[in-house]
Amino acid sequence: MTGITVHVTRADRAANPYFYVPLEVPEGTTRIDVTMAYARAEDCIIDLGVLDPRATDYPSRAGFRGWSGGARDHFFVATDDATPGYIHGEMPAGRWQVMLGLYKLPPEGADITLTFSHDNAPRPIEPQPARTFPIRKEAGWYRGDLHCHTFHSDAAGSPELLHAAAKQARLDFLAGADHNTISQRRYFHSNSSADLVFVRAMEVTTAIGHANVFGVDDWIDFRMTRPEHGHTLADLVHARGGLLSINHDKPTIPWDYDVPEIDCMEVWQSHWMAWNWVSLGRYQQRLASGKRISAIGGSDFHQPARLMPEGPLVLARPTTVLWLEELSEGAILAAMKAGRGYITESPDGPHLALSVNDQPMGSTVQGTVDAKAEVHCAKGDRLLWFDATGQIADEVIEDDRWAGHFSGRPHLFLRAEIAADKSRPQLIGDFTAALGGGLPWRLTEVELQQQTVRRAISNPIYVE
Repeated sequence: MTGITVHVTRADRAANPYFYVPLEVPEGTTRIDVTMAYARAEDCIIDLGVLDPRATDYPSRAGFRGWSGGARDHFFVATDDATPGYIHGEMPAGRWQVMLGLYKLPPEGADITLTFSHDNAPRPIEPQPARTFPIRKEAGWYRGDLHCHTFHSDAAGSPELLHAAAKQARLDFLAGADHNTISQRRYFHSNSSADLVFVRAMEVTTAIGHANVFGVDDWIDFRMTRPEHGHTLADLVHARGGLLSINHDKPTIPWDYDVPEIDCMEVWQSHWMAWNWVSLGRYQQRLASGKRISAIGGSDFHQPARLMPEGPLVLARPTTVLWLEELSEGAILAAMKAGRGYITESPDGPHLALSVNDQPMGSTVQGTVDAKAEVHCAKGDRLLWFDATGQIADEVIEDDRWAGHFSGRPHLFLRAEIAADKSRPQLIGDFTAALGGGLPWRLTEVELQQQTVRRAISNPIYVE
């Protein structure tokens, strides 16, 4: 066992938020262990990860062996197993690098002690589980959550518990998007089924922006350090045939990189009152500028170490609902990119299916439109219509199975939202009761009472 202590400063972080400590791994090694120790404090938080000798400077396309952020101070990587968040397999000899993410540092800097050990005990080389390709051959509306976490990053609960939570919520698809790692595929590849399709995902997580990558098996390098690296990220994802979505572009972690070519945008994350009017407003602005971006939602639920009861702050709050010709990962990804769906407050939330001249959400139509919004389970609330100029119409939803209509020539696009009116007191009461007193996310009582509460948001139909 060997150890080294390094001193890191705010000047180091300003130069590069990722600090590298070399680790020589001899030929024949089958396991390494690394432990990190430092004086953790509110103003001192260090993230942890590791690269093998195949890694290059950013952007690297190989060599990733794991990341646990600030959730762990120890990991191991072996040929047959690894700490959650880390990738087992072949152990190439040579210069490995322990990655230290300098997330927060006090003015005086910090001393970080790393202890290394390795051994060459006989161990098999276990391959990663092969992907499965389940299909449910039935067209219809399918419900899922596109943003949640397990103990492969910073949640306490296992993928098995998250799987159980998804079944409890009666979901059809789920994307376990752990932070900066793909090790969760060890479970999700093997357990995807026609009852619950797992969508490959990873959340690219940095101090100044988060984004979800969907439909990619490979690790995507998250070590972004400059505004223009937003475009680099998009290139990395699209070169692998994946989709890129900017996450929760609102307080407290907005997207502060350049806005690249993105396929989707998470316009609703967690409960509506978690500042989602900010991300929805930014989505509206991007659509009004002429961009065509699909709207999705995700709970960002961090699975606890036990199965939680259903409620307003758990998995699938909100739920993304997609129209699919079949339930499969390929169909889900295609519908996400095309915008064939809507976001609703929960698996049992209001239904909102927008069509224009009989064309579905995500379509492009010409000229004057005759739009229809099919709404279920929102009697007494309001249907709001939007184009690039802002809100253009408002209707009272008259029944639990009802259709709203709009005729005219919208500017650039047309989309719809369900706003709580009759249901608002109950929704706010359920929200505050779930908190047990006090308000989260720096909300004030005034903001709670003033904000329009959305219950569902459609994708746009584009107008030329």
